[in-house]
Formats: sequence, structure tokens, C-alpha cells
Amino acid sequence: MAQQVNITELSLPQLEVLKNQLDQSVDDARDFFKRKIDFLTKQMEKIQPALQEKHAMKQAVIEMMSHKIQQLTAAGTSQAAATKA
Repeated sequence: MAQQVNITELSLPQLEVLKNQLDQSVDDARDFFKRKIDFLTKQMEKIQPALQEKHAMKQAVIEMMSHKIQQLTAAGTSQAAATKA
């Protein structure tokens, strides 16, 4: 657990040390998130081709299923017309 400090009780050198620690923490956080963003960007670039291929395959399946449904619907309509006659 972090120790609580009343900054009004600190001397100038102690305040400078604290400020330097905070600055360093901010710099460390910026570096961490820059590395994280770079890592995620590279991962996205790696999986993008596979996702594009999967999307293309999904579209092809949808088109094929639509075509089959149209064929079955047409066959059912023509069959119903033949039984009425």
C-alpha cells in the first residue's frame, strides 16, 4: 500500500525528488503504451489478410446459398403450378 505524505511538510529537495519520480512514472507509462500500441498494430497487420480471406469466403457462401434458395423456390413454384393443372 502506498504511503500517504502531506506535501506541505516536505522540503524543497524532497519535493524535487518527488517531482522527478512522478515525471519518470509518466515517461515510463508513455513508453509502455507506445510499445503496447506498436504490438497491437503489428498483430492487426498479421491477422488482416486472414480476416479478408474469411470475409470473401463468407460472401461466396452467402451468394451460393441465395442462388440455391432461388432455385428451390423456382422449382417449388413450378411444381405447385403443375399440380394445379
